[in-house]
Amino acid sequence: MPEIQDEIVDWDGPGDPQNPFNWPKPKKWRVTLLACFMTFVVQINGTMMTSAAEQINRSFHVSDEHFPCSYWPVLSWSLGGASAPMLALPLMESFGVKWSYLFIYACLIVFIIPQALAKNFATLIITRIITGGCSGVLANITSGIVSDIWKESRSKSFGTSLYIWGLLAGLNVGPVIGSIVLVYASWRWIFYGQIVFYTTLTPLLLLTLPEVRPDVLLTHRAKSLRKQASKPIFSRAEKSHTSLRAVLTTTILRPAKMLATEPVVFFFGLWSAFCIGTAFMFTQSIVQVYASLYAWTYFGTGIIQIATVIGEVLGLLASFYQDSLYFASASRNKECPGKPVPEARLYLSIPGSFFGLAAGLFWYAWTSYSYLHWILPTIGLALVGFGMFTVTAAVTAYILDCYSKYAASAIAGVAFLENCFAAFLPLATQSMYSNLGFQGAGSLLGGAAIVLSFIPLVLQRWGKGVRERSLFIGEAGHEV
Repeated sequence: MPEIQDEIVDWDGPGDPQNPFNWPKPKKWRVTLLACFMTFVVQINGTMMTSAAEQINRSFHVSDEHFPCSYWPVLSWSLGGASAPMLALPLMESFGVKWSYLFIYACLIVFIIPQALAKNFATLIITRIITGGCSGVLANITSGIVSDIWKESRSKSFGTSLYIWGLLAGLNVGPVIGSIVLVYASWRWIFYGQIVFYTTLTPLLLLTLPEVRPDVLLTHRAKSLRKQASKPIFSRAEKSHTSLRAVLTTTILRPAKMLATEPVVFFFGLWSAFCIGTAFMFTQSIVQVYASLYAWTYFGTGIIQIATVIGEVLGLLASFYQDSLYFASASRNKECPGKPVPEARLYLSIPGSFFGLAAGLFWYAWTSYSYLHWILPTIGLALVGFGMFTVTAAVTAYILDCYSKYAASAIAGVAFLENCFAAFLPLATQSMYSNLGFQGAGSLLGGAAIVLSFIPLVLQRWGKGVRERSLFIGEAGHEV
């Protein structure tokens, strides 16, 4: 009796409607906007409590006199955000997005509850590690979702820009919302409010977030056909299935390997991480600057951070021009005629980094005098917001284009660096601004920003050679 050969299921041609690339545009935009919105709202969890530092300190008898102890819950949140994506994002590449996303989201809500009811400061610190990890995964998987449903197009570019805006604006708007809550209620309502709001969004996620991973969708199809036909029908992912231990080993090692061996991931990670670290530093430095110079309360210093969000909105609008530059580069691409030059993703980030991020930090530093109107350093905050957006958007778009199906692993590596900077850089803020002065500390940050701003210039000159030597870029394209 001849042996029955296994059948391998695949898409029914390039136009298969179940392939995420072929979904109707309204469905694609629904999923993209949902994922970007969720990135925005979960990032708020990271910084919303910073406006309540004074109240929390009084509740738990914590002092910031010699060390910013009130920052420990934010630091633990960032450490969770650094470690969890390294494991969870690559796992979601293998096991799918939808149910993993819902499970992690449920964990986020559950572990906010003890923060609202905390009887001691240690409870805040420990539980924030878990919610930081959940937020980090939920925020950063959006880049993978965008990459899985959009082929190279203006829609994908704008979806990526919108994701970055949600990532940064959520962090910067957190203190603003926290300040408003404190006008009407105690600090515990910062967490009660999150519980209520996040819970009301659960049905929306359950009903409207589909599975987007092609391998997982093909596996579902194979299982359905296998059941109907009682024949050995499998997806390629099933046939290449390995043990959970092997999958875990791969998913942990791949982001670490990419950080260690891929110059693009490492140096772009540093560039982007400095921006995220600066966003967290502002939750500390703005309080010092505006309270010392203008005698503002925590409410005022929280509200003023909206200036950074305004800069990020301007960056989002400028991304339309960046996209035009990117797609126009296709006409002069000699390496791959007809396709945009990958390094064209970086055009706006170069002036954005030099004249937005770096110049904004210098402006913020050298207008921080009590005899100058508060609007002047606030303009610096907006410039930094613009620069942070253009840099982070360029990093993410370039990595998504280059690493495609390994994008989640590459983004996990970048997210690790971002959250490490977010965790530890602000710890130095209080002593740096006290010892060096507002001008000296701001100039030090501005100088670091100038050095990092040369990274995209290097890729503009040698980008092709860097990509050709990459261990991952050559095999990273999606199969469609």
